[in-house]
Amino acid sequence: MAVYDAVLDSKREIAAGTMAFHFSRPEGFAFKSGQAIDLILPDGAGESGEEQRHTFSLVNAPFQDELCVATRMRDSEFKRRLGSLRQGAAVRVEGPFGSLLLHNNAARAAVFIAGGIGITPFMSMLRHAVHAGLPHRLLLLYSNRRPEDAAFLDELSELARQNPRFLLLATMTQMDGSSQPWTGTTGVIDAALIKQAIEGLANPVAYLAGPPAMVQSLRDVVSEAGVDEDDIRSEDFFGY
Repeated sequence: MAVYDAVLDSKREIAAGTMAFHFSRPEGFAFKSGQAIDLILPDGAGESGEEQRHTFSLVNAPFQDELCVATRMRDSEFKRRLGSLRQGAAVRVEGPFGSLLLHNNAARAAVFIAGGIGITPFMSMLRHAVHAGLPHRLLLLYSNRRPEDAAFLDELSELARQNPRFLLLATMTQMDGSSQPWTGTTGVIDAALIKQAIEGLANPVAYLAGPPAMVQSLRDVVSEAGVDEDDIRSEDFFGY
């Protein structure tokens, strides 16, 4: 798999404890929305003596002239080194890879279900759908604890306004701990919510992304809601 050189252009906080990192896009780097890269940090080995790399789904769409990843800033060696990078820092990028891609048959709806930072591959898909004018019906069920934890929520709302074929359904599970108002849906994504949300959608294909335990439980919930198991595609985020 090809390895490319890139540099950090900027970084910013996009939700509580969550950062986005924007890198230059190497010449000749091509990918499809929903794919991922390995980000390799400079200076070779870290404290563990091993090469410092981490897999991230790309947030940016193929038409955008950058590479962007987003992550929860947990207290790990890799995340500490990533967070300390300064503008202009050199990194390496290996990829792209991954098969969590939007299906081609536009007669079938796509149902994206994301927990927390699992939103990243769907951001790329939704940005691309608006830019390319794709005819697919798109539904996103997006679960977070609080509005302040929900990365890209404002942009998602704007994408829904731009694309009449895209419906956003965001839900919060721990509003008791929130300092921000929320008038939308609350509670976990369960079979009843999914069944209600997909009513009227033609032969939907479901896409799941988030922590492995959440993805596994959601497969059962989505199946219970009436989506055939053969039409459920998933991406697990280990150590995100």
